[in-house]
Amino acid sequence: MTGSSRTVHLAVYDTFADWETGHTTAHLARNGYTVRTVGPSREPVTTMGGLRVQPDLALDELRAQDSALLILTGADAWDTGDALAPFARAARGFLDAGVPVAAICGATAGLAREGLLDGRTHTSAVSFYLAATGYAGGSRYVEADAVTDTGAAGGGGLITAGPTEPVAFAREVFALLGVYGPEKLDAWYRLFHDSDASAYEVLQGE
Repeated sequence: MTGSSRTVHLAVYDTFADWETGHTTAHLARNGYTVRTVGPSREPVTTMGGLRVQPDLALDELRAQDSALLILTGADAWDTGDALAPFARAARGFLDAGVPVAAICGATAGLAREGLLDGRTHTSAVSFYLAATGYAGGSRYVEADAVTDTGAAGGGGLITAGPTEPVAFAREVFALLGVYGPEKLDAWYRLFHDSDASAYEVLQGE
């Protein structure tokens, strides 16, 4: 993987789904990563929950070599036109540069339309949601909470998940970036997904 090892870029646009990346960005920030937001421009956007976000940079300023990961969230606009297609094209640039991309919910449909799922193992909300895009990757779809395709063909790794799996999505991001070792990663998932209080002690251990 190339790019900056401690900066992660989060795409933000009107109606982006707040809940889908909260675990991911919060725990990346708590583990020494800088999270920078990328909007269509530097003008504020409004999330699905009504929060106003001032992007740190515009999409045309984003460079894969400055990033460890691009995160794409769901939003109504993924399914109502081509307004967010430039973000899918940016994802192609990241993957071609060997820098990973993580997409959840409607962003997976955007990647499907861009042709980025045709040759990569992936998941989404349901298979027929992606099939409706007309993409050619149906045979690579798997029923799972979240999936990482490691980019064995030479591109960057790609994480996909459906809208009900923000914790599993975060788990895949942490695994890909090496944020936690296997034991702590399992404990983190058990704590936040299963409310397993016993996992807390593992997370606090050295």
